[in-house]
Amino acid sequence: MLSDIQETLLQSLEAFQSTQLVKNKYENILEHLDSGVMLFDSEGVLTFINVQMARLLEVSRKSLTGCTLLQILRHPQLSRFKKKKILRIYRETIFHCKKYHELTDESGRQWLLTVTYGDQMDGDYLFSVKDVSDFKQIEQTAYRNDKLAMLGKISASIAHEIRNPLTAIRGFIQLLRPHLIKLGKDEYARIILMEIDRANDIIYEFLNSSKPSAPQTTVIPVLSLLKEVVLLTESEALMKGCQVMLHDDIPPLHISVDVKQIKQVILNMVKNAMDAIDHLSGENGGLIEIQTNRDNKNVHICITDNGKGMDHNTLSHLFDPFFTTKESGTGLGLSVSYRIIKNHKGYIAVNSTVGKGTEFVISLPIVEMI
Repeated sequence: MLSDIQETLLQSLEAFQSTQLVKNKYENILEHLDSGVMLFDSEGVLTFINVQMARLLEVSRKSLTGCTLLQILRHPQLSRFKKKKILRIYRETIFHCKKYHELTDESGRQWLLTVTYGDQMDGDYLFSVKDVSDFKQIEQTAYRNDKLAMLGKISASIAHEIRNPLTAIRGFIQLLRPHLIKLGKDEYARIILMEIDRANDIIYEFLNSSKPSAPQTTVIPVLSLLKEVVLLTESEALMKGCQVMLHDDIPPLHISVDVKQIKQVILNMVKNAMDAIDHLSGENGGLIEIQTNRDNKNVHICITDNGKGMDHNTLSHLFDPFFTTKESGTGLGLSVSYRIIKNHKGYIAVNSTVGKGTEFVISLPIVEMI
């Protein structure tokens, strides 16, 4: 009888240990997920939080475990920004039954928060947060490429439809020109022909800007290209009371590019920088700095200004066709620049802080000279 009891106790102990091992195993998995996880029980008490979630909140796990939501919102180590986000999630979850929330943190990274609750959770609330910035970037790039492709098709169609009647008008004006000369109105014919040619030039420029042609590449030193850009912008910078500074203390670096297209990109970015610092004057005048550095494969051309900077919403749409913050802007400059650099197997990155300034980084493959 005693041996049966001992055997039963032993089996119970083994079962408990086995269950504990499984529990520890799954807790260990949750602890080291790249997603943040936190669990509230039916009373609203935080019963579990993993390492990643505590890292995102920038608060120690020990000080959070066992807290209610109200206590978490009053936590002295939790930033005001995060408190506002948590309160918003709580309201949307409880009052609007929302289970998916898209968030943007202070550094501009994007997160997807999922809330799981209901019968399958026995009254508990499970919150999981995952960094989706890279996925969003891929999504935006694909969307931007689709818009650029559509823009190219629309531009080609518009150009074709407008050029045909202009060609016909030009032909008839030339036929009528002898009659206008007899009437002493040759000046009218000349002006009409000149304006038709100007309209054709505008259409041609728009078509080329919305759909850049394949690069006609030449190997050139980066520094000579940048010096030429500075020379081209010096007079405008002087009129606007700002300074364009080129840091030319760099080793010789060469790139294989379509000089005209890359010059167009850099000039566009320098002129954007001038617009951003237009409000600065005096001792705190606008400053645009151009410098280069390199890694194993690319040269990075950095164009930095001390202007008004951009918020996250502006940054997220910066390269979209027709998006502009200028009253007289077309919204094509940066979208075309993006396409040109992409055609050169390069990329553009932007860093900006409101009130402090903006940095554009153009990265292009280096050509090693033997």
